[in-house]
Amino acid sequence: MNMRKKLDISAYLVVGPENTLGRPVGDIIRAAVENGFTCLQIRSKTASARELIALCCEAADVLQALGKAEDVVLLVDDRLDVVLAAREAGIKVDGIHVGQSDIPVAVCRKFLGPEAVIGLSARTQELLNYVRQADTRDIDYFGAGPLHETATKPDCGRDAAGHIITRSFEELTELHAISPVPVVVGGGVKARDLPALRKTGVDGFFVVSAVAGAADPAAAARELVATWKAAPRS
Repeated sequence: MNMRKKLDISAYLVVGPENTLGRPVGDIIRAAVENGFTCLQIRSKTASARELIALCCEAADVLQALGKAEDVVLLVDDRLDVVLAAREAGIKVDGIHVGQSDIPVAVCRKFLGPEAVIGLSARTQELLNYVRQADTRDIDYFGAGPLHETATKPDCGRDAAGHIITRSFEELTELHAISPVPVVVGGGVKARDLPALRKTGVDGFFVVSAVAGAADPAAAARELVATWKAAPRS
C-alpha cells in the first residue's frame, strides 16, 4: 500500500509519553483517530529506541483495531533507526518526519523506499526564501510554525535578539502560495485559531497539547476537527 497516496495532514497529532499527563499513548491516539484525526507522529525526546518501537506497535495496533491502518499515516519523528527496526519487527510504520538538523531526507528516502511518507520541518529563519528554493523531490509535506510560543517545542528558531520566531497568518498565506508540497502548521494551535489558519490555504494543523494534554482528549479532538472542517478556505 502506497501511503503517500493516502496522506491527509488536515488533522495531525504529534504525541509521546511526556505529553499525555501519564495516560497511555494508545488511549490518546484512539481518542484522536475516533474523532477524525488523519495523521499521527510518534515523537519523544526522552524515550529509548526500544520504548519508541513499543509505542509504534501500540499506535499501529490501535489503528488496526479501528480499521484505520490503511487510511491514517503513522510516522516517527527524527529516528530512522526506530522506523527501520519497527518495520523489521513487522510493525506498519509509514514513514518519518525530520527537522533541518536531523538525518537528510535523501537518506531517509534511500532506506525507506519510494512509498514511504517523509515530512520535513521548514527552516524557521528565512522561511519563505527557503521554501521557494528547497529541493522537495524526496518530501511529501512541510511542517511549519510555531503559530504561538509553545512549551512542547522549546527548541524553536529564535531571532537575533533571542526571541522565539512565530508565524503570522499573512506569512502562512504566502507560504501556502509558494510551496510545491502541502503544508501543515502547528505550535500552540487551539481551536480558536483554526478558522484564520484554514483561510491561509494551508493543508492542515498539527497539535500536541491541545489533544494529548486535554482533560477530555476525545472532546478536544472532536472540536478541533469540526472547527477545521467548518471553516472556509481562502
